[in-house]
Amino acid sequence: MFQVSRRQLLLLIALVAVVSATLVSLTFRFVDKKGVVLEPTVIADPSVASDEQNNIDVYRSVSPGVVNITAVGYQESLFGVFPSEGSGSGSIIDDRGHILTNYHVVQNAQKLEVQINNDKFSAKVVGTDRDDDLAVIGADIPSGYKLSIVQRGKSAGLEVGQKVLAIGNPFGLQKTLTTGVISGLQRPLFDNAAQRTINGLIQTDASINPGNSGGPLLNAKGEMIGINTAILSPNQGGSIGIGFAVPIDIANRVIPDLVGKGYVSRPWLGIGSVPVPRNIADRYNLPAEGLLVTQVAKNSGAAAAGVRPAVIRRNIWGDAMLQDLGDVILTIDGKKVNSIDDLQQVLSDRQPGETVQMEVVRQGNRLTVPVRLGERPAEPR
Repeated sequence: MFQVSRRQLLLLIALVAVVSATLVSLTFRFVDKKGVVLEPTVIADPSVASDEQNNIDVYRSVSPGVVNITAVGYQESLFGVFPSEGSGSGSIIDDRGHILTNYHVVQNAQKLEVQINNDKFSAKVVGTDRDDDLAVIGADIPSGYKLSIVQRGKSAGLEVGQKVLAIGNPFGLQKTLTTGVISGLQRPLFDNAAQRTINGLIQTDASINPGNSGGPLLNAKGEMIGINTAILSPNQGGSIGIGFAVPIDIANRVIPDLVGKGYVSRPWLGIGSVPVPRNIADRYNLPAEGLLVTQVAKNSGAAAAGVRPAVIRRNIWGDAMLQDLGDVILTIDGKKVNSIDDLQQVLSDRQPGETVQMEVVRQGNRLTVPVRLGERPAEPR
């Protein structure tokens, strides 16, 4: 039988301890190829920790990865051009210093600055997604800087009543934590700036105020399940307990495009349209539904398919006169389209290059026109 002396046993125990310590160190702290140091995040199992301890764990682990964003733009008035400043929040999502935030936080910004803990760095827009109110910015972080990444979870399968936490910078108050529950799912919200409805939002009663925009909505495991984007606030006041977040599954889907292309690749018919006005419907004996095609872009799928826009002329007094009705779109792939939102919703699960069947009314006749979808041109940032 092989025997180990006491001295050999002590040496073996010491060796195991050194190896274990090294492995733990490598597990919880490592340096990426750019020399950015990634900090560990440790959260106790929320099923066994108290609610208070869970709040503390999530805050300690996630808050170092939540940044304050200052956006400087310029406004012109009768007295000249003056700088205007806004602020929001964001989450560090990878070891390259990419930060996920809202589009409206960085919209029209001429200069961006991010604050990570007590340090400030210049930043620039990497990609924008106006439709989902999302953006990715990149910070000029020096080599060797300690960086904490906010882990992304999933929003599929969320339940009303589930605990959530929000971390952000409301009213400039750095790294503020609020807690609550999911109070609704699949909420629509009309965006006045974009003139469209953002669908599928998470509703929460966790307190969200100006400055929280772009910050993470988290589950009890400290995983980001949404991006806080808006509140219902009568008379432009503070939070009344109804806030909204873009589901993280939407962000996970578009982040590769935002980082790689700077925009999200979306299908495009190549038309401009408006809901059919009541007086036009009456004049041409049309049902008060559908979209009137107002313009067709050159070299688009609609142009190649022969889609016809309305022809409008102005008389000598400058009044607009409808000379030719053009096409009225009734359905796309059998789904009714009575608004721009309907049109975008129908196309949301399509890809550039696919062909859709568009039912139109043309000169009193109904016909189906196959249109090959192109890629929607990137919008100015």
